[in-house]
Amino acid sequence: MDQWADIRRRVLIDGESKRSVQRRYKIHWKTLQKILNQPEPPGYRQSKPRAKKKLGPFLPVIEEILRQDQQAPPKQRHTAKRIFERLRDEHGYAGGLTVVKEAVQARRQQHAEVFVPLAHRPGEAQVDFGHAEITLDGVPTKVALFVMTLPYSDALFCCAFPRECTEAFLEGHRRAFDFFGGVPRRISYDNSKIAIAKVTGGRTREVTREFQRLRSHFLFEPHFCLVRRANEKGHVENLVGYARRNFLVPVPGVPRFEALNAELLARCREDLRRRVRGKPAGKADLLAEEAAALLPLPKQAFEARRVEAAKANSLSLVRFDGNDYSVPTAYAHHAVTVVGGIDEVRLVAAGRVVARHRRCWGKEQTRFDPVHYLALLERKPGALDFARPLEGWDLPDCFAVLRRRLEGELASQGTREFIKVLRLLEAASVPQLAEAIEYALGVGATSADAVRLTLEHRREQPVGLFRLDGHLHLKAVRVQEPDLAAYRALVEEGRP
Repeated sequence: MDQWADIRRRVLIDGESKRSVQRRYKIHWKTLQKILNQPEPPGYRQSKPRAKKKLGPFLPVIEEILRQDQQAPPKQRHTAKRIFERLRDEHGYAGGLTVVKEAVQARRQQHAEVFVPLAHRPGEAQVDFGHAEITLDGVPTKVALFVMTLPYSDALFCCAFPRECTEAFLEGHRRAFDFFGGVPRRISYDNSKIAIAKVTGGRTREVTREFQRLRSHFLFEPHFCLVRRANEKGHVENLVGYARRNFLVPVPGVPRFEALNAELLARCREDLRRRVRGKPAGKADLLAEEAAALLPLPKQAFEARRVEAAKANSLSLVRFDGNDYSVPTAYAHHAVTVVGGIDEVRLVAAGRVVARHRRCWGKEQTRFDPVHYLALLERKPGALDFARPLEGWDLPDCFAVLRRRLEGELASQGTREFIKVLRLLEAASVPQLAEAIEYALGVGATSADAVRLTLEHRREQPVGLFRLDGHLHLKAVRVQEPDLAAYRALVEEGRP
């Protein structure tokens, strides 16, 4: 570089002849012209690409393989190594792997898609699901992460559910709106079957019934990305990974989902203290500014649930989401409506709720309520000790004492009488009935009718006396005592 500058200075500034400079530095005439025309050395420049003697004949084959890959599933397309193996085994290529990798990379760079940076206005949101691994009550478990972001402020909300489903989708929205303090005016989605029943055009969609209910309740405008164009909501795509790397590393161990979501909520609040590169202020300040663009939260509460029609089978079981839940035997073979929420499953028949169960997120499991089968056991008392719904039913010791006494006094009818006592649980709690049984055992009145009367008596509330506490203004009121003589006179006047 120093010689280059020295030559230029001698000719262009000092006026030394070009021939003299050629002799001094022993350079060709063309080289001198190049130095005088360019202020700095251009470096080595190849006039045309170097020929690939071994790979050249196989470049059309690589081109065809990559072209066919455009129609194949994304996760089943050729890697450079796989292309090398095919060239070697099917076409007799004798070259190395590295040159094939370079050719494949160059071909893909030529056709790599370029994206336009998007502007994000206040009050717009993006939603996506991701997945992560946790240790739930000592068991490695895969969970679904619901993530909603507000790109303008970069605010992030994240919560976890046992599975990606309609109930989790709806509940995630409700919690996110509470976290942000309002409802975004426009929310972008991919084409998940949870929200989309049918793709009917470029951006037109036929949405599911539950998504319609969500949109009608919160009044936001949905925006659906084009098919296989997840980059249209790239902000939330990136933050799903950010939440997984920063909120769930190391792999958390929790006893229940409630504990995990409490920790995630705390991390989301802590994340509001950050300032993102390129933003004029911190997340919390921008979120406060964006609050004016959000819709207000509805006054009426929103229930995240999925409703399905079902039918109870001959075992009084109703199937929902791959699991069975019991109903009273009176509703066996009847149509039942299942209302499935995040924590609870309600079973509705004949216009009223006939059963409630804690939601089961496993598969092929059964949830029994022993009380549902007592009416049937009263007709079939011989099945009492073999009934599966009663397995593991932990009742106080007084129940066993009462059964032994009844069966000792009434022989074969004692079991049926004991089942009549158990049926009182259809209208009372176990502690209430246990208290009545203990009293009945104490006084020697052990029949089902005696226990029932004792239970009803203990549940009756005594009439309370009216007290003036808190009603000081009534103390000054004086009620005149009745004149009984006047009443007697009226009675006597009415006699014939």
